[in-house]
Amino acid sequence: MSEIEEKRRFLVSKLRQFPDFPSPGILFEDIMPIFADPIAFNTLLDVMADHLQKTHDKIDVIVGLESRGFLFGPSLALRLNCAFAPVRKAGKLPGETVKAEYQKEYGTDVFEMQKGILPAKSKIVVVDDIIATGGSAKAAGDLIAQLGCEVLEYLFLMELSFLKGRDKLSSPVYTILAGQE
Repeated sequence: MSEIEEKRRFLVSKLRQFPDFPSPGILFEDIMPIFADPIAFNTLLDVMADHLQKTHDKIDVIVGLESRGFLFGPSLALRLNCAFAPVRKAGKLPGETVKAEYQKEYGTDVFEMQKGILPAKSKIVVVDDIIATGGSAKAAGDLIAQLGCEVLEYLFLMELSFLKGRDKLSSPVYTILAGQE
């Protein structure tokens, strides 16, 4: 077994599943035990950083999506010696912002980024915990494009592939762990 596969198995061993949460028929993947264990959290950052360093010559900014992209986005940015910038829900950021609407399971929501937070033409990696329908990640990509920057890649801890969220995204998608099929 390769070193990366050993690390992935270790991370999977930390996950917990909760059937019928938050509603019947949903199998909730709980990633929080990874962050409660410093060895697991460090392993996650190792796997993400190793992948990005092998894939991209230069990353200017890690963009983390509210809220769980905030759990590892800043640490990953420090590891890669690049900046971190947040994508927040509407009304959470001061100053002038750009907005992008996205579809949720039961309605729509709006993401925002501050104008001036990203240097023009920055090379960006978008991070979040799980890609499901791809709506929030696509909205983040739209915000980044509005700010004149390029998404190099979308990086997720896990993917719910049966929802085909990656099909909505115009840049490569990489997931650390295989999710529910």
